[in-house]
Amino acid sequence: MIHELGKENTILNQFIAEMRDVEMQNDRMRFRKNLERAGEICAYEISKKLEWEKKEITTPLGTSAVSVLKQQPVIATILRAGLPFHQGILNFFDKAENAFISAYRKHHKDGSFDVQVEYMSCPDDLTDKTLILCDPMLATGTSLELAYKALMRNGKPKHIHIATVIASMQGVDYIKKNLPNNISIWCCAIDDELTAQAYIVPGLGDAGDLAYGNKI
Repeated sequence: MIHELGKENTILNQFIAEMRDVEMQNDRMRFRKNLERAGEICAYEISKKLEWEKKEITTPLGTSAVSVLKQQPVIATILRAGLPFHQGILNFFDKAENAFISAYRKHHKDGSFDVQVEYMSCPDDLTDKTLILCDPMLATGTSLELAYKALMRNGKPKHIHIATVIASMQGVDYIKKNLPNNISIWCCAIDDELTAQAYIVPGLGDAGDLAYGNKI
């Protein structure tokens, strides 16, 4: 299931416009804040698909039957650009467990590159849990596939929600082809073009650099 949230006219599109704008990108704090806001909106939309149960709540004046989450999700993110986006999702699922994955591109002299997972911190058992795997940019889909495989060493979730700000159509198709069916993809926007260097066009550039500064 593919959800492209930016197709509707909501405040999300204002945040996307600011993240894409080459002039506004000079303000790193605003860029990080907009990543966080996008995460909050994704979390709200994902919450509609989770399992809920009724709970009797005692108020100062009586009782009320309120729907509450049946189970907290696990939020996993790919470092480093994923941190503000992750925080936005965590703002809404504030009791969630968390996982962090370090993945990087190892470039070769011929211009090609491999994606390698270097580090992972994850709850011991993901079996039958709901996993939200977030990464602001879904380009080729290779990083997400490797992150998924690394996480699966700790058990098989009952459902996985992939959340991203900007995705390429190629990346979405790659995920659909190479990952199992118990996955939903939530994109703020989907762009058509992916360059030979795996940059999304029009995209927004390198989200990690824009959020935290150029890599050394």
